[in-house]
Amino acid sequence: MFEEIARRGLVLLGCGKMGSAMLEGWLTQGLEPGAVWVIDPKPSDWVTGTGVHVNEALPESPAVVLIAVKPQMMGDALPDIDRYGNGSTLYVSIAAGTTLGFFEDLLGEASPIVRAMPNTPAAVGRGITAIVGNPRVAPAQMDMAEGLLDAIGQVVRLEDEGQMDAVTAVSGSGPAYVFHLIETMAAAGVAEGLPEELAMRLATATVAGAGALAETSGEDPGQLRVNVTSPGGTTAAALEVLMEEEAGFPGLLKRAVKAAAERSRELAG
Repeated sequence: MFEEIARRGLVLLGCGKMGSAMLEGWLTQGLEPGAVWVIDPKPSDWVTGTGVHVNEALPESPAVVLIAVKPQMMGDALPDIDRYGNGSTLYVSIAAGTTLGFFEDLLGEASPIVRAMPNTPAAVGRGITAIVGNPRVAPAQMDMAEGLLDAIGQVVRLEDEGQMDAVTAVSGSGPAYVFHLIETMAAAGVAEGLPEELAMRLATATVAGAGALAETSGEDPGQLRVNVTSPGGTTAAALEVLMEEEAGFPGLLKRAVKAAAERSRELAG
């Protein structure tokens, strides 16, 4: 994957938490620091100490430009890299809510562009990123994009860009749902008499451990739920409340994900 990048270079536009996580992953996997150019108005000490080019003159025709700035900063940032448009440089964007069409209008319809939607656990290498490319992206370029994003977790390919709103609602916004679950589980534990610190520790470790088990056990989450639920026991009592069709998790999460997907469509439109 890195051969083409080593020869032509990679430009990382924006190096905040997500950009730094990717950069660390690439360097750990063997990418030479001299093959990376970082554009960032306030680079961290860690970034400047890696040996990459920071805010220096850019390569003539990089293999990849990875756009890792927030959507509201896009207008100021894109002039730095739009000169590569309609060429062989692959653009990869992790900017939320920014469509392929948006970039095609600014960079040229002949530009190969991949839109990616990571989530915040990517900052610790445990994210999942969905990607989709425009028709100009060659198979080898899609493989390159997947390989680069693999540095921050799992990568899945979408059939079409229309699925991105649902991805945003499930995995993009999803960590916030889980964090809120931890908050509310801890608060419920406090209401039942636990000290706050202990309740939060129990809730956090339980969610983290259950997620790891769901990911590694090979069993369906529904079966894992059955495995821990004794008939007439404490878990069954709780699930009677949580699994109510409208008031419980099924109806609540369906409405929440729908609201997030609709908002994603509004922002992209």
